Amino acid sequence: MKLVFAGTPEVAVPALDALIASERHEVAAVVTRPDAPAGRGRRLVASPVAQRAEEAGIEVLKPASPRDEDFLARLREIGPDCCPVVAYGALLPQVALDVPARGWVNLHFSLLPAWRGAAPVQHAVLAGDELTGASTFQIERGLDSGPVYGVLTEGVRPTDTSGDLLTRLAFAGAGLLTATMDGIEDGTLTAVPQPAEGVSLAPKLTVDDARVDWHAPALRVDRVVRGCTPAPGAWTEFRGERLKLVSVRLVPDRADLAPGALAAGKNDVHVGTGSHAVELLWVQPQGKKPMKAADWARGVRIAPGEHLGAAAAPGAPGNG
Repeated sequence: MKLVFAGTPEVAVPALDALIASERHEVAAVVTRPDAPAGRGRRLVASPVAQRAEEAGIEVLKPASPRDEDFLARLREIGPDCCPVVAYGALLPQVALDVPARGWVNLHFSLLPAWRGAAPVQHAVLAGDELTGASTFQIERGLDSGPVYGVLTEGVRPTDTSGDLLTRLAFAGAGLLTATMDGIEDGTLTAVPQPAEGVSLAPKLTVDDARVDWHAPALRVDRVVRGCTPAPGAWTEFRGERLKLVSVRLVPDRADLAPGALAAGKNDVHVGTGSHAVELLWVQPQGKKPMKAADWARGVRIAPGEHLGAAAAPGAPGNG
């Protein structure tokens, strides 16, 4: 089939690579978001998908909006049979959905109808799901509500960050998307409507969502840190400045610290929560690079009674 691939971030590149490598399909063009400012100099930089397509000599379309008339005209000129999509980042209007004869097929990183929305992997980690996966489905006007072509499953490991899990799903999902294109072409796949039960939503996480509540149980703190890594990045406050939490570890045998209370040893740093403590492994102070938490603690010289966030006074009873 002649394909026009739509995607933007790094997580979409494995699927693009798989389709380029396929002997059955031609990637005639790529649709991606416009160049965006990045780095300290805020220079405009092409998306990872655009960069990969340019390396492969594939035409790149960067409409400010998929409603753009010039874009729609070019899409009609290309005449794709199908448009596979991975994390494109813009809502497709019906006028665009109507162009390819076999529609637009999205690779979504959840077991639909669970976690419809922009951040399915992050919400799966936050919720403590033990099993997630990826689904390919026909895009329609509803939010990730179209009929499903295929699924794969992936276990969520106890130490997985969203970045870890998304990387595995991106590579596994690339194979699923290619197989879906094969099945659509030869007529062996039929899209099945999603069940009405089991729907959950996964909106994009905000910076406020990533703020750690030290009065929450340790398990929740751990999930917030893992679920918000690498983005938007879990954080708390120390001495009035933001401190990013890169990784933590549960310490179930220590429950003597009040929520947010710090206890720095020679080689470790513990923090109280609403249940038992967590150990800070890596942190990133404002304006600095990530560092081991023990090195950070030695540098700032934590004083007795200091705490993270809006914690209870040292020695106060924790909740939970």
